[in-house]
Amino acid sequence: MCGIVGYKGKDEAYSILIDALKKLEYRGYDSAGIAIWQNNKIVVERNKGKVDDLRKIASKNILKGKMGIAHTRWATHGTPSERNAHPHKVGDVVVVHNGIIENYMDIKERLHQIGHEFSSDTDTEVIPHLIISYLEKGNDFVEAIRLTLKELQGSYAVAIMRENERILVAAKKESPLIIGLGDDEFYLASDVPAIINKTNRFIFLEDNDMAVFRDDKILLMNTEGENIERKINTVNWTGAMAEKGGYKHFMLKEIFEQPRAVSETLLGRFKEEKGEVDFEELTLPELKNVKKIWMVACGTSYHACMIGKHMFEANLRIPVETDIASEFRYRNPIISKNDILILVSQSGETADTIAAMKEGKRSGAYTLSICNVLGSTLAREADGVIFTHAGPEIGVASTKAFTTQIAVFFLLMLHMANKLGKMDNDEVRGMISEIKKIPHKIQSILEHTSSLEEIARRYMTSKDFLYIGRGIHYPTVMEGALKLKEISYIHAEAYAAGEMKHGPIALIDEKLPVAVISPRDQTYIKTCGNIEEVLARRGRVILFTDDPQHEMAKRVDNIFTIPETIYELLPILCVVPLQLIAYYIANLLGTDVDQPRNLAKSVTVE
Repeated sequence: MCGIVGYKGKDEAYSILIDALKKLEYRGYDSAGIAIWQNNKIVVERNKGKVDDLRKIASKNILKGKMGIAHTRWATHGTPSERNAHPHKVGDVVVVHNGIIENYMDIKERLHQIGHEFSSDTDTEVIPHLIISYLEKGNDFVEAIRLTLKELQGSYAVAIMRENERILVAAKKESPLIIGLGDDEFYLASDVPAIINKTNRFIFLEDNDMAVFRDDKILLMNTEGENIERKINTVNWTGAMAEKGGYKHFMLKEIFEQPRAVSETLLGRFKEEKGEVDFEELTLPELKNVKKIWMVACGTSYHACMIGKHMFEANLRIPVETDIASEFRYRNPIISKNDILILVSQSGETADTIAAMKEGKRSGAYTLSICNVLGSTLAREADGVIFTHAGPEIGVASTKAFTTQIAVFFLLMLHMANKLGKMDNDEVRGMISEIKKIPHKIQSILEHTSSLEEIARRYMTSKDFLYIGRGIHYPTVMEGALKLKEISYIHAEAYAAGEMKHGPIALIDEKLPVAVISPRDQTYIKTCGNIEEVLARRGRVILFTDDPQHEMAKRVDNIFTIPETIYELLPILCVVPLQLIAYYIANLLGTDVDQPRNLAKSVTVE
């Protein structure tokens, strides 16, 4: 997650770029930089810190010029520092980059052998070095960039300039990049909000697209060198609407961001040809000596931990204990130095989870945080950290944080299973193939929401809801019930479906909606029996399944079908319609969806 902006036109670039960069600071804030083309020279300013820090430093110099690029960074390769900040300048070539170059080590080693010296720890720096190497072979600037892009494996959005050439080149693959069209001027940005105050006409670049800005013209081509055309889109958003991407609420925007968010979580984690999941930033303890894994969190993150427990115990065969962070230390848990304590928090600042981390450290356990915010307490103080890279989550009700946390648990399980010999490389490769399909499958759910809106309209006046599921689906229905409670203020309870007959079945009558997750997996037959119990008491069943021919399909009140996937990944798909139903009900009732009463986004008190 980084932010890119660029400008080429008739006005001074500096203020345009700084203002646009500030609007993208949600995409990264550990360092920032700017490069301005001035009379065949390029002046670069960059620093560790936020955009305001860059503004203070850059304002001391006279940055005059009508073409430039800028960047705000969220570190992936290399710690936050000035040397790792973008733009990167090598010789007379300057680059800003968002994404991850998966084969950068191979390229770096090859270039090093022919005399190239590197000055940062980033994967990005190989890009300008590679361009220089092609320029030295006699290629022109645009062709050198095209040949460079052909070599890169992974994801990128890039903006590139060169001294002595008043040309700006941009390109993208699996990372967002848009072009804004003004009057004899062009803008680049990672997202619409950065430049919506300058233009409402946009070209949304597609994968393997290149854009060459020369004089007052733009040439679009692909990385094969073929000229292409792209539609110009008119976006009629206000500034406030742009922040929400045109959605009515941040929560809805964040639900619809989940395909992108999960994709960002996966970026750079696979060595698919080897059948490996890579966590090179972690130094885990010797796994064969691990006696127990603890997973500790609050609220939505706790539900993700419960799903993680199912994955880990089934595939690693190591005992896993999940705990609500606010309760963890009061029972004096027996933690040993051979244990791993995994702490999960969107913000990384949840007070109870931080207290649990300190408890684990006192016992000598290895502490590993899973969080979304660089520089947060959990990220800084745990022995290891995995960032979800979900992007900012503004709505109080967590959505994309949950699905990306599950994705991290899945990746970590594969990594550990391979290290322990529980899965061979072919098995891991097959699992990688499945999770790579998940963003597209989430997108397919988001393209069929009208039936979910209708379900919401049908049940919006209900006073109570019951959610039931078995196995890995029990924490998923817990998350569905939580979403409905916190934003619609309707009472909702979640139960393991087999426990329904031990109490909650007394509540069922013709007025009670019962949401049931029942895909065709190992829990299918038993859950069908639980649905029969509800129907026998005239309950109103809302069924979520991956099987359109579900044997209860013709007997329930409503059915919503999700795509098929493996058991461990079903929660990511099953939770999306539950999130949407909660949202649509709350919206119909007119509650404050993004800031529900009595709740805060980051719980920093115990």
